[in-house]
Amino acid sequence: MPDGVIRAVNDVSFHVERGEVVAIVGESGSGKSVTALAILRLVSEPLGRIIAGAVRLDGQDLLRLDHEAMRRVRGHRIGMVFQEPMTSLNPVLSIGRQLTEAMQTHLGLSPGAAHARAVELLQLVGIAEPERRLKQYPHHLSGGMRQRAMIAMALSCKPELIIADEPTTALDVTIQAQILHLMQDLCRRLDVALIIITHNLGVVARYADRVNVMYAGRIVERGSASDLYRAPSHPYTIGLLNSVPRLDRPRDIPMEPIPGSPPDPLALPSGCAFRPRCKLAMSHCAEAAPPLRSVATAHESACFELHRLQAMVPA
Repeated sequence: MPDGVIRAVNDVSFHVERGEVVAIVGESGSGKSVTALAILRLVSEPLGRIIAGAVRLDGQDLLRLDHEAMRRVRGHRIGMVFQEPMTSLNPVLSIGRQLTEAMQTHLGLSPGAAHARAVELLQLVGIAEPERRLKQYPHHLSGGMRQRAMIAMALSCKPELIIADEPTTALDVTIQAQILHLMQDLCRRLDVALIIITHNLGVVARYADRVNVMYAGRIVERGSASDLYRAPSHPYTIGLLNSVPRLDRPRDIPMEPIPGSPPDPLALPSGCAFRPRCKLAMSHCAEAAPPLRSVATAHESACFELHRLQAMVPA
C-alpha cells in the first residue's frame, strides 16, 4: 500500500483431511478470506503477493505450478463457494451455462453429458424442477437457491476440496441451517474436504470438526470444536464466545463484547496483536508475538498467560 506493507496473512498453517469440515473463525479483517484466496492463488497482483510458504494439495505444492496448471486446479480439484452468490454468478448467463462450462472445460464432457450432469447436481443440492431452473438466470432464483446453485457449481467437477467463504451471508436462519447441513452431508457422502470461513460461532459448534481462530493475520488458537467450546484457551476465543447470546443465561446479565477494535494492519502493536484489547495483558506481552503452544492433545493456543485463563472461561 502507499503507506507500507500489510501482512494480511502471516505464518498461517493448517491442514484438512478428506470428509472433514475445518472452520476458520474471526472478526472481519482477520485474514480469513485472504487465506482462502491464497490457497487458490487468487490474491490480486501486483499489490497482493504470496512471498513465502507452500500450499500442498495431496502433496503437490500449488505455488510452484505455472498459470495454466493452476487454472486446471481451480474449479476442478478445488471448488469455491463465494460469499455473495448474486455478485459471484454472472447475471447475463443462464444457470445451466454457468454449471456446464466448468464440466466441459475440466472434464471434457459433451454439451449433452454436461447438461445431464447439471440436472443431477441441482437435484443433489435440493433444487426442484432442475430442467426449468437451468434455463433461468440468477435474478430468477431466491437467495437460498442461488447459494445451492453455487454449491452445485463447486461440486460439479468432483473436487477434493471445497472452500466456502461465509456461505450463508444474507440468508435467513432457516435457509442458513439447510445450506450448512447440505454442505456437511455432501462432504461426508462424497468424501470431500471442506473449509468453512465464518464469524458465526453457532456454525462452528454444529458443523465443524476442527477450528482455526484467526486474529490480525495469524492463527491464535486451534483445536477440535468441542475443545474450543469446552476449554477455550485464548482471550480472543473467550471474547468471541462471550459475545454470543445464550438462552441459558439470565436476561439481566449483559452481553460482554470484546472492547476496542481490530488493529490497523499497517500499524500492528508490538508483541501480541490482541494485547491492547486483552484483560490479561502483561508487560512481556509487548515484547514478542506468542507462538502456538500445546494446551492438550491437538489443541494449541498462542498466549503467554494460559495459566490465568480459567477465570475468563464462560460458565
